[in-house]
Amino acid sequence: MTETSVSSLALPVLDSALEARLRDRLGEVEARLEREIQSEAPFITEACRHLMHAGGKRFRPLLVLLAAETGDASAPEVLTSACVVELTHLASLYHDDVMDEAALRRGADSANARWDNHVAILAGDWLFSKSSELTSELGSEAVRIQAETFTRLVEGQILETQPPQQGQDLLAHYLRVVAGKTGSLIATSARYGAMFAGASPEVVSALTKYGDKVGVAFQLSDDILDVGSESTESGKTPGTDLREGVPTLPSLLARRSTAPADARLVELLGGPLVDDDLHAEALGLLRSHQAMDDARSYVLGLAREAGQHLEVLPESPAKDALVAFAELIATRTA
Repeated sequence: MTETSVSSLALPVLDSALEARLRDRLGEVEARLEREIQSEAPFITEACRHLMHAGGKRFRPLLVLLAAETGDASAPEVLTSACVVELTHLASLYHDDVMDEAALRRGADSANARWDNHVAILAGDWLFSKSSELTSELGSEAVRIQAETFTRLVEGQILETQPPQQGQDLLAHYLRVVAGKTGSLIATSARYGAMFAGASPEVVSALTKYGDKVGVAFQLSDDILDVGSESTESGKTPGTDLREGVPTLPSLLARRSTAPADARLVELLGGPLVDDDLHAEALGLLRSHQAMDDARSYVLGLAREAGQHLEVLPESPAKDALVAFAELIATRTA
């Protein structure tokens, strides 16, 4: 774990003592993850270590550790559950890359590009199985929660590949995908942290709802960055999703328009934009469209709802960090 890992998560921890604890515990999570992905077959270890060593913000285990500050954060189950959510997340990335035919992940070759789809799929399966093994150490309630989370996550992945049902709103379908693929595991991360730290049922419920809202808001803020940011600000190539025809919150909001002045934009947003000139035209039109402000307002609303769920928590540096993160989501530039 690097010295800048906590701050790179855009999770503002202003209390120095809390930051130091989180850094130490994230280091313990990293060491435990390294042990858990060891297999008797060296090739399996290499394939599963590939993405884990490619970087990543470790946001989900960090949220487990931060939520655990509402109780006994040193409980051994907290560390185990932090590893569970990160292994589950890593596993889903292997499968995502196969589905997306992605060549890169976190700036490195994806597993399917380095080896092939079979290796990537089986590496993902192996990581899912390891997360299940660890979950079994946490008891039957954790097994039930993990199973429900996994169901929502995979359902979101499957729905992403399917068009909406006839008559179903495109945006409603997309939000369901995001809630499953992203919101579900982040909600479970916050839930596990509070639950295994022995927090009250009221606090566990509040943090679960917080995680659900924050997870969706974080993904949707990525959508806004894809359109609105310059590569020098975010490190990302603007309009990547637009070029590939991937639905995002701003593009779906723009496609709802029936105004004659928006006809050209709506036409362009109907599919992938592989032509550079058409892509540049669509990106320019979308950046100046009301849909961008509407998207920002929607994400801000989610972030505020997330913060409201934290009102039941006692005042503490951990609560301050959670509130600040929810607020930061709506204005992030990276």
